[in-house]
Amino acid sequence: MAAELGADELIEVFKALGNPARLQIMQWLKAPEEHFGEWEPIADREAVGVCVTHIQAKAGLAQSTVSSYMSTLERAGLVRPTRVGKWTHYRRDEERLARLAEAFAVTV
Repeated sequence: MAAELGADELIEVFKALGNPARLQIMQWLKAPEEHFGEWEPIADREAVGVCVTHIQAKAGLAQSTVSSYMSTLERAGLVRPTRVGKWTHYRRDEERLARLAEAFAVTV
């Protein structure tokens, strides 16, 4: 399974996680109820993730910056987006993260 992931793919992941704000967002998304509990969920956080507006509010960054960050994480395969009405929700892709960890362990 680890052989499926190439060096270019791993580099993309490391670039995405090289930004402190994106890394923080990934950490928050690992425990969404703990980190986003103060906001009323628009949809089930376990099923569809956290609304991008809640990520933006917690991060204290401009909407355009958060959208760009989430796009980078999505391109790297670290999060999955789900539309609920007019809102995009994000959750970590735990299966892919496990494969990346495996590939990293084999590579290094």
